[in-house]
Amino acid sequence: MDINNVNIEEIVKQVLAGMAGNASSAPAQTSSAASRAIPKTAHVAVLTALEHFDIKEYPMPAVGDDDILVKVEGCGVCGTDAHEFKRDPFGLIPVALGHEGTGEIVAMGKNVKTDTAGKPVKIGDKIVTCMIFKDDPEITMFDLNKKNVGGADVYGLLPDDDVHLNGWFSDYILVRGGNFGSTFFNVSDLDLDSRILIEPSAVLVHAVERAKSLNILRFNSRVAVQGCGPIGLLCIAVLRTLGVENICAVDGNEQRLAFAKKMGATSTVNFKDFQGIEALAGGVKDAFGGHLADFAFQCTGNPVAHANIYKFVRNGGGLCELGFFINGGDATINPHFDICSKEITIVGSWVYTLRDYATTFDFLKRAKGIGLPLSELITHRFPLEQINEALKTNLAMTGLKIAVVNK
Repeated sequence: MDINNVNIEEIVKQVLAGMAGNASSAPAQTSSAASRAIPKTAHVAVLTALEHFDIKEYPMPAVGDDDILVKVEGCGVCGTDAHEFKRDPFGLIPVALGHEGTGEIVAMGKNVKTDTAGKPVKIGDKIVTCMIFKDDPEITMFDLNKKNVGGADVYGLLPDDDVHLNGWFSDYILVRGGNFGSTFFNVSDLDLDSRILIEPSAVLVHAVERAKSLNILRFNSRVAVQGCGPIGLLCIAVLRTLGVENICAVDGNEQRLAFAKKMGATSTVNFKDFQGIEALAGGVKDAFGGHLADFAFQCTGNPVAHANIYKFVRNGGGLCELGFFINGGDATINPHFDICSKEITIVGSWVYTLRDYATTFDFLKRAKGIGLPLSELITHRFPLEQINEALKTNLAMTGLKIAVVNK
């Protein structure tokens, strides 16, 4: 009996000691399977010089009470990544790139309960990140009319630091909470291809919302979309899901024009078939049965393309310029003929807001529901160790959307 009492006392002491230790430092939440699967190091593609990534191996960082550790499943290659790869216009080298990523939560701090929209999250959920607002008090989920990502940071364009897991071109990324100001969304109800396309699709959801604010774009509008890279093709898809059916795609690549029809364009114009802007504008007019466009979206970063698109739009029509994500140079227009005498209404669009991200999830489901082949937009998938080839493929424009997909 005495021996049993001694044993009980020792057990109680051990339990109390354990409770005291837990009170001072609660470990990150992990499932038993996830805990076994998390390695001690992570691999990150770091741009160390122009046109060259090195795969670096770093210690796995500690997961704080407000942090999330994500196992990366895939990340799209953006034109911004290609610009950074080619020229480093933001002066970030060395940098971990990749901002169109998605993956699975494998560990998270005790304070993490919901995503930015208030949706519960748990180990095993799939997420995407959006903007990083630091401690900006003006940012709220549904009051962002004056705030877009231009006033914020994003994972994949952060200066390197002691965490290193700052971009989605990696096998793990640490989403930091607290005053770091990360925003993220639970997108477990979307497949991997859809999740990879969330970020670029949000750019177009935002652009079309900006265009709608002019009260010119309607269901029966004749709409010209210039530039049929991934951005232009997604623009066509967003318009089609909203019920716009008379869409003319303009590009110089027949493969892209053919895919534009799959995405919902009713007609196409190859600018290489025309000599001079007047002839090209005539081709667009013919595509609309003798009418100029009611509205146009300029989706290239080419100043000549910007100068040309005014000629596609009717008097009193509208134009959304969204192609210049970086400084692409000056465009030459004639304000009298191109804007004033035609009374064209113009709106600029640059990236997106948090609310556009939430809307984008519904767009992707709707697009899939009406049979738009969004997954076919991703023409090339590379493993992380072939990141340099992925970026060179993007620059060569031999495909449509390029993605880095982990095994």
